[in-house]
Amino acid sequence: MDNFKRRFWISLILAIPILLLSPFMGIVLPFQLTFPGSQWVVLVLATILFFYGGQPFFSGAKEELKAKVPAMMTLISMGISVAYIYSVYSFIMNTFVDKYVMVMNFFWELASLIVIMLLGHWIEMSAVMSAGSAVKKMAALLPNTAHLIQPDGSTKDVPLSDLMVGEEVLVQAGEKIPTDGVVVKGTSAVNEALVTGESKSVTKKVDSKVIGGSINGDGALIVKVTATGKNGYLAQVIELVADAQKEKSKAETVADRVSRWLFYSALSIGILALIVWTIISGFSYGLERMVTVLVIACPHALGLAVPLVIARSTSIAAQNGLLIRNRQSIEAVKKLSYVFMDKTGTLTEGVFTVNALESLSDLTKQEVLQILADLEVNSSHPLAVGLVHTAKKEGVTVVPAQNVDIMQGIGVKGTIAGKDYAIVTAAYLKAHNMAYDQAQFDKLAGQGNSVSYLISGDQVLGIVAQGDVIRPASFELVKHLRAMHIVPVMLTGDNDLAAKRVAHELGDIAYKAQLLPGQKEEIIKEYQAKGNDVMMVGDGVNDAPSLSRANIGVAIGAGTDVAIDSADVVLVKSDPEDIIDFIDLAKATNRKMIQNLWWGSGYNIIAMPLAAGVLAPIGIVLSPAIGAIIMSLSTIIVAINALTLHMRR
Repeated sequence: MDNFKRRFWISLILAIPILLLSPFMGIVLPFQLTFPGSQWVVLVLATILFFYGGQPFFSGAKEELKAKVPAMMTLISMGISVAYIYSVYSFIMNTFVDKYVMVMNFFWELASLIVIMLLGHWIEMSAVMSAGSAVKKMAALLPNTAHLIQPDGSTKDVPLSDLMVGEEVLVQAGEKIPTDGVVVKGTSAVNEALVTGESKSVTKKVDSKVIGGSINGDGALIVKVTATGKNGYLAQVIELVADAQKEKSKAETVADRVSRWLFYSALSIGILALIVWTIISGFSYGLERMVTVLVIACPHALGLAVPLVIARSTSIAAQNGLLIRNRQSIEAVKKLSYVFMDKTGTLTEGVFTVNALESLSDLTKQEVLQILADLEVNSSHPLAVGLVHTAKKEGVTVVPAQNVDIMQGIGVKGTIAGKDYAIVTAAYLKAHNMAYDQAQFDKLAGQGNSVSYLISGDQVLGIVAQGDVIRPASFELVKHLRAMHIVPVMLTGDNDLAAKRVAHELGDIAYKAQLLPGQKEEIIKEYQAKGNDVMMVGDGVNDAPSLSRANIGVAIGAGTDVAIDSADVVLVKSDPEDIIDFIDLAKATNRKMIQNLWWGSGYNIIAMPLAAGVLAPIGIVLSPAIGAIIMSLSTIIVAINALTLHMRR
């Protein structure tokens, strides 16, 4: 952006004398000056301006032609090149060949075109940078220094840039956590609201992960650094928007195709005008007509049409907690017909409490709770957090199990005191022909609980039922989706009865329960095979395959690796209702893109034939100057139209 800014100002300085000394379409304007040798000054300045100011366009055209896909840069280069070459031809004719028959030059138009286009590109790049800048403001959350713990146990304040992975830092009460890391000592309630949008404080203890930029509570923490620089959470958030700016959307591909069509059309019409008018009125007038066609065909407005809208849209989204990782997701909204949603942590709060716990063996309830907590203590799954929290409230001393292994969509297994245990679902028991009380399960599940069983070998040792709470925003989400004629569907790995209760409370939405991650993905594929564009909304863990498969993958919550790797859009605030904001913003963005594509290229349908002189017999001829003015006006309209984009809510 700085390069375009500097190039614009230097080009403007070069252009001002040209505009003051050159006639406008052969007409000497009141403010224009002439003196002996002024035409040489114009020639020299125009030559410098042509090569210096036009350099970005020539470089872009070279790449386009090398790829055999002439587009916007090729058109711009063609327009200014023809204007310059024709003006040099005019200078030679007027100065050395025939001083009495004046051949009109286009130095005035050349200067104005280059300056306007450089200005447009500067505006465009400023707009594109705005989304990134909006997110980079989050970097201000980080402190300037960190308390690095020395080998002798003392602390030394060092710049964040000096921190290395594996080092330990002290975070005092009330301070900002300087970097991503893992707690190695201490317990404290950490406020992550400014970073993730989650308003509730999160208790951090040994082995808990912390995010740089969050605010420590009333306890001191010693944190082991796990990520610095571009590997940190905030840097990843910034990279999300940067990636979005680089990607091409389908609409931009359409814009490139329109530019290609415009290039070939302008070239064909220009050459035809040259031939026809050379026969009728001579070579000089034929050249003038061709120059007019090529000047007005410069597609600067078309080049700005989509990028300005996307930049504005991405900026608005970032400021409202919507990180658009893949810009094609914006266009996919146009044909969106289904929104699939995970239950736990997406439609519900994901905060589980133990509502029932029983021993189904000779173990006591306390022993069952002890084993459950030992298996789950190092897991961040909401069910695991609920179990461990209950165990500690009951005074149980939790000791992590050995050889712990996650069973995707089923539960967890591990070894305690040399004996193997597992936490599984009722579906697992049924699949392995293990007996359990179906009536008991139905009763607990019917109350909206997630029911799990503790087993060892082929013996069922205990049962635990945990309940979750539906997010208030989920009700509004379902209501708005139906108003948009989009069908909400819940996909969950939970049992059928628990899923049925949530689906009923949300307005009897469609649901599918007891799904493994691969099964969720298969359902997405089935709906897509029927010609439907679908959105998947999940927490970015078990939902990773379906998030990647969906036309639009939306991750609830930010900062997790899987959300960054799998989702197209990340909802920083973890608010399901933000999905409606995204859909509304995407629809408004699509409307603006279509409008700008018409403003950027539609005028050429009329202007190019007029410039070629098709209505010359009735006295209507479009001059290069008028063509340049029309092109400039379309650029301004496109920019203003993009800036009017806003988020409704």
